[in-house]
Formats: sequence, structure tokens, C-alpha cells
Amino acid sequence: MNKIGIINYGAGNLGSVKNALAFIQNQMPSMPPFEVCIESSPERLKLYDKLILPGVGAFGSAMNALHSTSLSEAICEFAQSGKFILGICLGLQLLFEKSFEFGEHKGLGLISGEVVGFNNTGLKVPHIGWNNCYFTTLGKQSPLLRDIKDGSFFYFVHSFHIKTSEAFILAYCEYGYPFGAIVNKDNLFGIQPHPEKSHNVGLCLLKNFLEL
Repeated sequence: MNKIGIINYGAGNLGSVKNALAFIQNQMPSMPPFEVCIESSPERLKLYDKLILPGVGAFGSAMNALHSTSLSEAICEFAQSGKFILGICLGLQLLFEKSFEFGEHKGLGLISGEVVGFNNTGLKVPHIGWNNCYFTTLGKQSPLLRDIKDGSFFYFVHSFHIKTSEAFILAYCEYGYPFGAIVNKDNLFGIQPHPEKSHNVGLCLLKNFLEL
């Protein structure tokens, strides 16, 4: 039985993510069985088959929490093992090299790129609500987006976004200008919107991650 760990570092919608996975398990009994645990012990991360790194709040304080608990080192070791990780919202941003949210802060550095604020969009920040995600050529081929229609709506809540190589971007969103909304580098996946709040489309993405 696959073990799925939701990383608890005090800055995530843990219950919402766990409930979404439980719903998938209950509604799709044909899926291989899996066990979901909320995990805060760095020593235990290696026991899981897949990890989900959720997150809400500020980048700097989140990284401080990961460092103070030694979860940052454990996450990097897990990534190097080749097993899959999914970062959600702030969890996506933490996978990158640095952020300019309230100063400059170093991230986990697992994907090259940085996190910046929305600039000169003329639109209200934070970006909150439903918006389309348009797939790149890579996204149309990605198993993470299987059975999801190009241009599908996901639910966003964020003031900062990633800047990274097109080689890692599976889907863009438009908010004043296009920005990377869903990414993949090797065994690392990340999504800026909240799949656990994005109804059937988000549940499909989570299901696809579980089946990788």
C-alpha cells in the first residue's frame, strides 16, 4: 500500500488536502489502496512513497519553520531519492531558489527560478478566485494533467508567482500577464492554485499525482 505524506510545518491547509485525498479514495475504489498521514517528523519522511508540501502564508516564515525543524534537509533528501513530491501554492514556491516576498529569502533550491510579486498589472492583488490554466506542449503530454481539459478553471489565492524556465512549465495562467501556474522538473511537481479547492478538476489532478 502506497504511503502519502502531507508535510506539516505549521503553514498549510492540511485538513483540506487530507479530506480531498480521502474523497478520492472513497469515490474511486478501483484505485490502488493508499494511506495518507500528516507528518511533521523529518526522520519519517523517507518512509513515504510520495509527499505533498502544502502551504499558505509568507515565504520567509515558512522557510524558517522548515529549517528549524530540519524538514528542509529531509525534503531535499527525499527529492534526491527520485520519489514524487507535489508542492501546492506556497509549497510550490518553496521548491524554488529564492523569493522576494518581504525581503529576499532563500528557498529549497530544488527547481531553478524565483518568486516575485505581481508588477504593474493594474489588477487587484492578491489574485483571488477562479482562473484558467492553459497547457504548454509539455503540459499536454504530462500524466499530472491527464483527463483535464486545456483552459480548465482552478482556484487561486496568492500575491506572488514563480519566474522559471519554460522547460519546467506545464501550464500558464493569465493575470495581467502570463505566469507559470503548474510546473514539473523530474520527480518534482508544483501547482500555484489550490487543487483541493478546485472541485472536480483539482481532484482529478490529485488523483493523477497519486497514480504516478
